[in-house]
Amino acid sequence: MISACLFDLDGVLVDTAVYHYKAWRRLAAELGFEFTEEHNEALKGVSRMASLDILLDTGGVRERYSAGEKEEMAARKNGWYVEYISRMTASEILPGVTSFLDELKTKGIKIALGSASKNAGLILENTGLGGYFDAVVDGSMVSEAKPDPQVFLLGAELTGTPPAQCVVFEDAEAGIEAARRAGMRSVGVGGSPTLRKADTLIPGFVGFTFEDLTKRID
Repeated sequence: MISACLFDLDGVLVDTAVYHYKAWRRLAAELGFEFTEEHNEALKGVSRMASLDILLDTGGVRERYSAGEKEEMAARKNGWYVEYISRMTASEILPGVTSFLDELKTKGIKIALGSASKNAGLILENTGLGGYFDAVVDGSMVSEAKPDPQVFLLGAELTGTPPAQCVVFEDAEAGIEAARRAGMRSVGVGGSPTLRKADTLIPGFVGFTFEDLTKRID
């Protein structure tokens, strides 16, 4: 039985991953090294400070900076990111997403967001997606980042749904692992080979229906 669907945000519902990458790449350039799209794959589903440590390790400069300097870097990166996403519109919702969310609403399925992003509210507002969600859990509401299951367990709690009746939609390996630890089933969205541990995989939401989901998961 599926009673609730929990969604990651970046790369699942909207294409904000490009803005994260642009901001991290800009920070790396300031620090004097290159940060490639391949390097950026390791940041998917990871908290801001953990992402910063990965970036600094990529440049071999992690030990040069104090905790205070790292906080300042993370804040600077986030400022650039917010600048980018402040110009987002509904055109950046990924194909097929609104049709699938509409169907879930029609069938009475609870919808929750489980995102590491502390800017989730701004993105939902700018894209017009906010009205779909019965619960929104973002990075400001949890103390542990994925693969810790906290973000999804809180989403289940806020929708009044047992974890076993929740399905998580994720595009990151850490998110798939978080769903497993939460006792939830998972759908890997996109073509990344790192999603192979998901219960099922879809390339995206175009043409995907709730009936398809129940056939694959229930």
